Amino acid sequence: MLRSWAQTVEGLGYDLLMVSDHVAVTPDVAEKYPAPFYEPFTTLSWLAGVTRRVRLGTTVLIVPYRHPLLVARMAANLSRLSGERLVLGVGVGWARQEFEALGVPFGRRGALTDEYLRTVREAWADEADYGSRRIPIWVGGNSDAGLRRSVRLGDGWHPLRITLPWLRGAVERLAGIAAEEGRPVPALVPRIALRVTPTPVVDDGRLLGEGTIEQIRDDLEQLRLLGSDTVVLDPFNGDPQETRHPEQAWQALAAVATVAGSGDLDLTGTST
Repeated sequence: MLRSWAQTVEGLGYDLLMVSDHVAVTPDVAEKYPAPFYEPFTTLSWLAGVTRRVRLGTTVLIVPYRHPLLVARMAANLSRLSGERLVLGVGVGWARQEFEALGVPFGRRGALTDEYLRTVREAWADEADYGSRRIPIWVGGNSDAGLRRSVRLGDGWHPLRITLPWLRGAVERLAGIAAEEGRPVPALVPRIALRVTPTPVVDDGRLLGEGTIEQIRDDLEQLRLLGSDTVVLDPFNGDPQETRHPEQAWQALAAVATVAGSGDLDLTGTST
């Protein structure tokens, strides 16, 4: 199934395939995601061998779960061996039971993420040892702490499943934080929902990527106007069995690829 996902996505012309991250599938994780759950670095290494062009990434790697020097080494090796195709999306995590199983203090996950990301960047600075060009880091998180982390430590800000009005306000806050920090504004690289409906969704809380194909095409255009040139489409809509029966998701991806290809929306991505 993973091979089919990767080759379908690449065949449709998408340029990015991303997987998520769990290490200990504790009950809070298992109720959302079915077994088996594959470790992302292992999975992406295998996918690199069954694809040719598509970039490979994490949305998102939970930074406090692993020693930062191990993350730096695995990411650099994967980037090098895949032909520099890796995008490292990172986040602080949410599964309290999983943190407990791994012996990582849940309450310190934000501080640990900041510390570990700095260590990863310092390790990569030793290019002779790690042997890979700069790997883009996308910082996930919709909170103000996530915004500030993306400015200080990321190349891109990777908000997850959001509405357009909220995102417009957040983009303004991101620019303000960057000005305060004296740093460039990170790239806007959102992960949005992908749920195609036969009739328009008119709810005020409609997520970006939900609705008719025309609504989704307009969402992509609005994101382009906000400065985004890469959008990750997330077709998972909450049923753990969806991952075993991806035909509907593939049809939605094919439909979006068609409308995106008919205009000037040139970069999109997908996540599984």
